[in-house]
Amino acid sequence: MSHPCLSCGACCAHYRVGFHWSEAAPELGGHVPAALAEVLDGHRLAMRGTWAERPRCIALDAEIGVRACCTIHPLRPSVCREVRPSWEDARGPSPQCDRARLAHGLPALAPADWAADRRIGIEVTVLPAAPAVATGHEAPAATLPLAG
Repeated sequence: MSHPCLSCGACCAHYRVGFHWSEAAPELGGHVPAALAEVLDGHRLAMRGTWAERPRCIALDAEIGVRACCTIHPLRPSVCREVRPSWEDARGPSPQCDRARLAHGLPALAPADWAADRRIGIEVTVLPAAPAVATGHEAPAATLPLAG
């Protein structure tokens, strides 16, 4: 199972995404593509589509509840970076996440949604350091499971 947000997208189609204009000003270190934003007020911009009666971010490529992808994920505004999914890293519920999911007819995330994400088993072979002189008594390699 993949990260639960990759099959959701509800927050991106529920909230207005407003942020300080400097986040879209490259000369000030901003990274949000200015062409995807519109003026909200004298100090803030909003991601296009999120200031609508039925918000949906222009950067969202999704079928809500099935698949979701932020097309500018590494460049997304700070407010998007701050929204955390419910129960991620066992930190408890997120009212924003829960509200958005419920508004789209999706159940709130539960701890079990994350447990499934962590079931991937990975094994790593750890080799002993090469001895300075081969003695014939070297330790055998060990295979250790890693927690996901």
